[in-house]
Amino acid sequence: MDVERLYREHAVPLYRYLFRFSGDADSAADAVQDAFLRLVERTPRDEGIRGWLFRVGTNLVMERGRTQRRRLRLVEENPGRVPVGDAPADPAEDAERSERRREVQRALATLSERDRTVLLMRAEGFAQREIAEAIGVNPKAMGSILNRAQAKLAAALRIHVEVEP
Repeated sequence: MDVERLYREHAVPLYRYLFRFSGDADSAADAVQDAFLRLVERTPRDEGIRGWLFRVGTNLVMERGRTQRRRLRLVEENPGRVPVGDAPADPAEDAERSERRREVQRALATLSERDRTVLLMRAEGFAQREIAEAIGVNPKAMGSILNRAQAKLAAALRIHVEVEP
């Protein structure tokens, strides 16, 4: 297995997908690295490497998200025990693009995990058959699943845009 070639082919699309899925660049970058480490440690047998990497990356990001939420809850419950760092810088430049990205992230967050996965994998160029395999559904159902997920995202975006001043 040529891991370097696989990394060149899949690392950037995997990162893009994971960043869109999580909204966290650091978490996405870490998950890409960890997914490739797992690939080296245990090569998948009966499935495509691309789908396997995306599934492993998705699981890693979700696991990190759960861990972050638990840590945040602990910090909130014990405010005096953990030092609080500086507030994040206000992103003055690229404000419009940043706001649109936040709108899309908020809209994506309203969707089920399956709908987010389907839409983001499709945006990364996965075939319907590959997406169906990754989420464990009949490939014949993917057209309907994709259409419903797109409609839900469009509705969520309209709601967020209309509610925001």
